[in-house]
Amino acid sequence: MTPLLLVLLGLVALAAGFAVLRTFGPGYRVGRLLASTPRVSVADALRLATGDERRYVRIDGRVDSDAEFEDADHRPLVLRRTRLETQVGGRWSAFEDNREVVPFEIREGLDAIAVDGGGLGVGLVVVRRESAGIAADLADRAPANVPGTRPAQVIVEQVSSVEHAIVLGVPRVAESGEIQMAAGLGRPLILTTLELDEAMRVLTGGRRGRSSLAAGLLLAGAVLAGLGTIWLVLTALAPHVALAASPGASVLPGSDTRSSGEGPGLVGDPGLAILLVVAIAVVATVATTVYVRLTGGARR
Repeated sequence: MTPLLLVLLGLVALAAGFAVLRTFGPGYRVGRLLASTPRVSVADALRLATGDERRYVRIDGRVDSDAEFEDADHRPLVLRRTRLETQVGGRWSAFEDNREVVPFEIREGLDAIAVDGGGLGVGLVVVRRESAGIAADLADRAPANVPGTRPAQVIVEQVSSVEHAIVLGVPRVAESGEIQMAAGLGRPLILTTLELDEAMRVLTGGRRGRSSLAAGLLLAGAVLAGLGTIWLVLTALAPHVALAASPGASVLPGSDTRSSGEGPGLVGDPGLAILLVVAIAVVATVATTVYVRLTGGARR
């Protein structure tokens, strides 16, 4: 096997891994942002909003509001999203999307920052409450052109004011003068009330086999491409064989033929071997870091 073949195999594995991740749709990007966005305190987010620098950051804290509304179980809610969907061509398509949201904020100690709840879309990551059936179960809420026997479902996503939340966004000063976390810099506003590993499972829809396949392909691709590249570099740096003036080898009397003529020494090129071992360790460390980043450090 040649080093170029190793690099090629690594690139193919990386491409296949990213292709599998893309099958998760918008959830792939949301998961990647949850795993990689730097965390700051709410106080730091407030300072960023009034400064010249615009950054996409993560904050953690307790959801708080003075305008909660209750659900059927008397839980104080700040946001509820209800979607009605039917199955079209093997995929679920929403025909009704209702949102109820009141002003709320994330509080950390004495500091608090508002959240643009109306800007939450694919970035809302919570435990979904689902009710499956057929379109006829929805009575007059189902579209007239949808057969009553077609599969249908109701999905409810909600955020309570008694929960702890993780919010990703750009701190800014809104037109009203209020400082809030909002979408920006080409990235969505994200809010989850789950731990990161649980949020990753929700985003993948519980398809652990597919996510493990993607992580395995990316890990293998990074290792193969790294080893192939190191092999190419070491080959380029290694001394090349030079043609001698005569085909016969000259041996100095009393010297050790296993060394370069200065006496007994080490056999082979130990420096190159040590460098190769160190390089492999570095590649393995980098590949492991990539794996943890992509999987969000989820515990299996």
